[in-house]
Amino acid sequence: MHMQLLKNDKVILFDRTDMGLSNFSFPSGTGCRKYNDTHHRNRTITDCTAHSLQYDVISGNIRPLYVSSDTWCSSGALDPNGTLIQTGGYGPGIRKIRTVAPCDDGKCEWTELPVNLADGRWYASTQILPDGRVIVVGGRRAFSYEFYPKTDDVSSKRYYLSFLAETTDPYEENNLYPFLHLLPDGNLFIFANNRSILLDYKQNRVVKELPVIPDGIKRTYPSTGSSVLLPLKMNGSLDGSDKPEAEVLICGGSPPGAFNMSNLNRVFVSASNSCGRIKLTDPDPKWVMEEMPMPRVMSDMLLLPTGDVIILNGASNGTAGWEDAANPVFNPVLYKTYEPDPNLRFVVLNPSSTPRMYHSSALLLPDGSILVGGSNPHEMYNFTARPFPTDLSLEAYQPPYLGPLLAVLRPSILTIEARDSIVSYGQMFSVTFMLSVYRADPGISVVLITPSFTTHSFSMNQRMVVLDVARLENLSAFAYKIAAYGPPKTTVAPPGYYMLFLVHAGTPSHAVWVKVQ
Repeated sequence: MHMQLLKNDKVILFDRTDMGLSNFSFPSGTGCRKYNDTHHRNRTITDCTAHSLQYDVISGNIRPLYVSSDTWCSSGALDPNGTLIQTGGYGPGIRKIRTVAPCDDGKCEWTELPVNLADGRWYASTQILPDGRVIVVGGRRAFSYEFYPKTDDVSSKRYYLSFLAETTDPYEENNLYPFLHLLPDGNLFIFANNRSILLDYKQNRVVKELPVIPDGIKRTYPSTGSSVLLPLKMNGSLDGSDKPEAEVLICGGSPPGAFNMSNLNRVFVSASNSCGRIKLTDPDPKWVMEEMPMPRVMSDMLLLPTGDVIILNGASNGTAGWEDAANPVFNPVLYKTYEPDPNLRFVVLNPSSTPRMYHSSALLLPDGSILVGGSNPHEMYNFTARPFPTDLSLEAYQPPYLGPLLAVLRPSILTIEARDSIVSYGQMFSVTFMLSVYRADPGISVVLITPSFTTHSFSMNQRMVVLDVARLENLSAFAYKIAAYGPPKTTVAPPGYYMLFLVHAGTPSHAVWVKVQ
């Protein structure tokens, strides 16, 4: 249900704590909890299985983690030190704040903080901010936002946001897990249902109401499309005075009434195949609509190192919710961000064989592949349900750029010439790398990508920055050094850990971790 990659190539995975017995047990006598199972004659269940894991991407090892309160449909972000700040959940967990710090000694565990959130945050979203704080927005019947850490009376407040109340549909909501994107000017883009605003969270004021996305499709949970902030490309202005263009892409969703039709009447209407793209740095932003090759609901959208977007998982009918969708979509789709002809932007890719429906997730790994996992469209774990059993497996999807024929074009990073792998704002640093065959056109790009927190088809804090390149040197037959400038300011790239990729002729290197500060 939830995934977060940490800076040490370990992924924190977790779902609810009261879904029945998972497939992985704690060592004998540890990690047990008791709860009242109202689904089976109100009996008390003793559960000694894990509902959170640490998965080591490199070794494949897994380690069970114990979560004390319910994390169902919660949110998260990494702080500047790479610690997962995890917020909200359900029941007794709805106002909880939890952390997991990266460690290599096998001893890091969930920590539940003594301070609580100001509002209940069930189906809320989070975004890391330029000053290192985390903003938590929305949730069921929580028409507000607040900040972490909780350091004083001011930071402990909740701030009412009428936009969240205005975008709630009767009986369906359709404004949960709002899409959040931090813009280079420091404002926060918030999208809920089919509307969006720009919020100055420092002054607690809406600075712009954007046009309603055309066609009437609902886009956020439970109609559940997905959204990305497209790559931020630097333009040679190191002081950030000329801010990079900022565009948001939103794809998929369901028409009005779809949730009630599936949830109450078991009629699964077709999802939407439409996407909207809006350039928020334009003086008068307008939505430009495009069409995917197939309809899609509950799909994940991830930025690839090339700047393209991969769309995968989900269904073609229904909505999010328990057993509220049908007809899984097996084929990922590539969206070619920089392709000028809209008719050529979508490319259908090779299919998976595993349905990934409600409560599945996906995230980008440092080797450029996509970690895909989960699927539980049922109220409890049901490993024998037909046609869609609970699936707790993981798989890797390899985008076309990882094909063996492209290996000669793939850079291999040797060293980062920056103290402690720290990339400083506006400062030059160098990367040495090996490359078998160099093509001057289009050359080498240096990109930073955040490790995102993915749940319910939205990858929170997802961000890609294409850095300015100062020079490229040929050191020997196959060795090169490239010098680039760090991001110009914190609104372009909030402080924290990023994956640094070199991309040559559409083929990315394996990433190395750097800290931007």
